[in-house]
Amino acid sequence: MARPVSAGPGPRSARPAPQNGTPGDHPARPAFEDGTLVGESPRPTGPSGEGSSQGSRKGWKRLATPLGILAAVAGAFAYVGTVDPNEPGHYPVCPLLKLTGTFCPGCGGLRSAHAFVHGDLGAAFSANAVATAGYFLFGVVWVLWLVRAWRGQPLRIRLAPAWWWGIGTLLLAFTVVRNLPFGSALAP
Repeated sequence: MARPVSAGPGPRSARPAPQNGTPGDHPARPAFEDGTLVGESPRPTGPSGEGSSQGSRKGWKRLATPLGILAAVAGAFAYVGTVDPNEPGHYPVCPLLKLTGTFCPGCGGLRSAHAFVHGDLGAAFSANAVATAGYFLFGVVWVLWLVRAWRGQPLRIRLAPAWWWGIGTLLLAFTVVRNLPFGSALAP
């Protein structure tokens, strides 16, 4: 007795159909891109995973890393906000400042964070302008990261080498200018 065959994509790709009531007894139906078969309604699984408890857990799992980073940064800012870096003895002194008397690009960053937490943006900017701009940049990148994680997309920030050189040049210029007499406004 001849076994029935189901045709595949081409005339030479014939394969025997399964027998004895196995799931493959019916002819193959074309599938949509989302994996559902013709005649089946697609299962709703959006970013929040509505439609299945498994998808809902996956949506929240994707947010674990951005939310964990936010919790760590918020904890650090809360600590700096409560323990004033303007009072000596709470934080270590910058080694470059202690050894050479030269302000590094990070000098004044804790005082800037303290003022930022207390809402004094003028004092935060005068303590360390680059750090204050970095706080806002972190906020924008974090929101972008959270939205992309919610959608199930990775966060990829690719900067061309010219951008990295530009950032390095900006930090070097900031460091040099804040240590010169005419750049004393940028010194902490």
